[in-house]
Amino acid sequence: MGTGRKLPIGIENFGEIRTEGFYYVDKTGLIIELLNNWSKVNLFTRPRRFGKSLNMSMLKAFFEYGCDSRIFDGLQIARELKLCETYMGKFPVISISLKDADAADYETAKRMLSSIIGSEAMRFSFLAESDRLSNFEKEQYRQLVRIGGKGEPGFIMADEVLVNSLLTLSRFLHKHYGQKVIVLIDEYDVPLDKAQNFGYYDDMVGTIRKLFSRVLKSNDDLYFAVLTGCLRIAKESIFSGLNNFNALSITDARYEEHFGFSDEEVRKLLAFYGFESRYESVKEWYDGYQFGNADVYCPWDVINYVDLLRSDPDAAPKAFWINTSSNDILKTFLRMAKQRTKREIEQLVEGQCITKSINQELTYRDLYQNMDNLWSVLFTTGYLTHRGKSEGDNYQLAIPNREIRKIFVDQILNWFQEDVRKDMSKLDAFCRAFAQADAVMIEKQFNAYLQRTISVRDAGARKEKKENFYHGILLGLLSHCEEWDIDSNAESGDGFSDILVEIEEEKIGIVIEIKYASEGSLRTDCQKALRQIREKNYERKLRQDGMSRIIRYGIACRRKECRVMLEES
Repeated sequence: MGTGRKLPIGIENFGEIRTEGFYYVDKTGLIIELLNNWSKVNLFTRPRRFGKSLNMSMLKAFFEYGCDSRIFDGLQIARELKLCETYMGKFPVISISLKDADAADYETAKRMLSSIIGSEAMRFSFLAESDRLSNFEKEQYRQLVRIGGKGEPGFIMADEVLVNSLLTLSRFLHKHYGQKVIVLIDEYDVPLDKAQNFGYYDDMVGTIRKLFSRVLKSNDDLYFAVLTGCLRIAKESIFSGLNNFNALSITDARYEEHFGFSDEEVRKLLAFYGFESRYESVKEWYDGYQFGNADVYCPWDVINYVDLLRSDPDAAPKAFWINTSSNDILKTFLRMAKQRTKREIEQLVEGQCITKSINQELTYRDLYQNMDNLWSVLFTTGYLTHRGKSEGDNYQLAIPNREIRKIFVDQILNWFQEDVRKDMSKLDAFCRAFAQADAVMIEKQFNAYLQRTISVRDAGARKEKKENFYHGILLGLLSHCEEWDIDSNAESGDGFSDILVEIEEEKIGIVIEIKYASEGSLRTDCQKALRQIREKNYERKLRQDGMSRIIRYGIACRRKECRVMLEES
């Protein structure tokens, strides 16, 4: 059992992982494939948290002058002696990440780009004194690393210096070393995403297009380049005219297992830490992505869950991926969904597939123009995966695993709560009906709410899991009454009641038990719920807290239909 080896949570530096005793899943086969399948410019598009940044750090560590070959000992690339002899530690490498180029306006965004590139240029401070550069070239280099004055924090470049910066740096490094340069650009599309959100998209597209085309197109100082991102932005001509350009998306069978964990890699990791018994749970929650023809796990989730198990061996799986993004795309998708799309979402949540045409060459400008584009975005960003291809660009789309299903369910519930709060008077009346023992009103309005929402019935789930959705909807509706004391799954009597409500001013206590009903059994399940309340004495806590009037509700639900029955004392 590998109890002494740390897990690299949030660590994207390859050298640190290899020298500081962290567990590493060998992805150095990417180096072999890049060198054996040559392209001048390579773009990998993958969802977030699938190892893009770590792989870029690995490439830098392998190719850059000063490489410590020991950090590759025992890895797949070390067995390729000829490749190592020819390429390891033989190149100047320019490596930048644009993932932090997050600004609310264009001028600030340009300063961020200047600082990112200026910081990288500072790694090569010897260029300012290089005897292979002319005095004019040395001055050009100094413009790349010029620090702003008061009110201009960080590096600052004139516009023309900025768009030429990577080209300029590659030229000087080639001239100094006598060796062409490798360029690595991680998360290349983040500045475009932020620009679209904040309204300066056209300006940023122009800057990025010039920056990339000058360093990647017809650059005699470039050996090869690798870029990563979530989307391939083709229509904006950012990559137009590039010779030998290789775009590798999640549908491409090439490089399919170099991002994400394979089943074999997950089994080895679990065995290393002594958690083989958790394999089925890990597979259910974090597997299910289809990259090319390969079945892939999300590495971020697997590593975080194993780390959690090390501190709590009984810990249940949880959603880690949701905490790494605002999920704005999914929220927008739900807000735009019409009736047909809602039915398709219900199919997905039930574990079914739907057929959609996928466009992998969207621009950020196009993302929210129509539902067809949003389906494509959900696919390319990892909220959906494919289970096979039909004619043309049509794919059988599915929710990958239980974690992503939970994200869908949580966002559907949030969207529903926002939607119902648009009519506060109706929500007030619904809540008051519980205090007034008006089962007819409750049933009518709850049915109306269920018709408006998206059903998230899980066809393969146990009955109690299906009940959780209706429990969550009702709890969210009742929480509108901030003056009520509401408990969910509270211990009372001889068990745990679904929902307990205390209305202190009126001394009213409410007990609610929710059942998921099979076909034709709504009334029967309401009666079962009421019987359970009585037999387990769920009202005991309410009486102990001084509630004098007790109202018991049995509520049975099935898809978008419910039945409500009550008793009171």
